Order: sequence, then C-alpha cells, then structure tokens
Amino acid sequence: MTLAAQNTASQLMTLEEYLKYDDGTDTRYELVNGELLVMPPESEINRRIASLLFAFFLKQGIPTYRVSIGTEIVVSGSRATTRFPDLMILSEALAIALEGATRSTVMPEMPPPLLVVEVVSPSQEARDYRYKRSEYAARGIAEYWIVDPIQQKVTVLEWVEGLYEETVYTEENPIVSPLFGILALTTAQILQGR
Repeated sequence: MTLAAQNTASQLMTLEEYLKYDDGTDTRYELVNGELLVMPPESEINRRIASLLFAFFLKQGIPTYRVSIGTEIVVSGSRATTRFPDLMILSEALAIALEGATRSTVMPEMPPPLLVVEVVSPSQEARDYRYKRSEYAARGIAEYWIVDPIQQKVTVLEWVEGLYEETVYTEENPIVSPLFGILALTTAQILQGR
C-alpha cells in the first residue's frame, strides 16, 4: 500500500470521497464503515467457482450484460460501505441504470441486483455469513448465495419480508434457486469449480 493509501486508510471516508479516490495503483479497495480496506487477490478456487457460475448462468440464457463479475455495490453500514461480490445477476432495470456509467458501481438509488454470490475466503467467514448477509438483506437483494469451499456447502438465502431464509446444500444435492428454479448444478460441481 502506498503512503497516500496508508494515510487515507487511517481516516474515515465518505462514499463521495471513496468514489473519487485514486492512489495511482491497480489496488482494489472496499469501503467498510468508512474505512478503506485493501482487497487481497482471489484464490484460484474462488476464481474458478466464480467463472463456473458465470458460464452456467450464461448457458441458462441470461444475457451477458446482466451477468457480472467485478461490479461493486453500495450497501448500508454504520458508515459508508461498498462490497465487491464474486458474481451478480442484474435485473433488466439495473442493467439499464448502469449503462454508460464510468464506474461499475450499483448506487443506493439504483434497483438491487437479483442475485449476489460470495465465495468464502479463509478467515473471512464472519464477513460473508454475518455482515454481508445483513447488508444485502437491507439492500433488498432477492437472492444471496454463500459458496463455502472450506465447509463444503452452498447456502442459498431468499429475501422474505426484509430478512433472509436459508437453505443449505451439500454434496450431490442440486441447487434450487428461488429465482431460477431447480438448477442442473450440484454443490459438488460448484465447489470443484469445473
């Protein structure tokens, strides 16, 4: 991290400051309760799982402009917070709202994505199971998947009356998506990333 990033990271930032922030590097950051946090590179298994799901949803007929890797979303926290899910399925309205944007960021005034997928990284379980769960529920995201290669399970959360109801899938169980129905995809296939 550069000296400028270290100095900025020690100060709380507003969303506007974060969106304008550029330290002159390719470092990717999330803003969590006003703090600038460096996003570590993805593990190979996390990258493979996200790629598999990207290809799977394209094969289901979802247009390429609605399946996204690398799109950021502004969520609620005690202070400004943004997240970079591993994969998003955008609604048609959200895809239109992002057209022509100079930054692929889902802003608070935009509709929420239909589906967000997070692949759990080591030592980040609380972030995906606890913090992001409440942030995505508050944002009204209809479906949230937590793909956990560590615990060997996929948790599918459906947004019902402001909270998530969960179903856990393991081994050869086909995933049932509240939005997309029974999928020709098992937990084992997802966790292998192939």
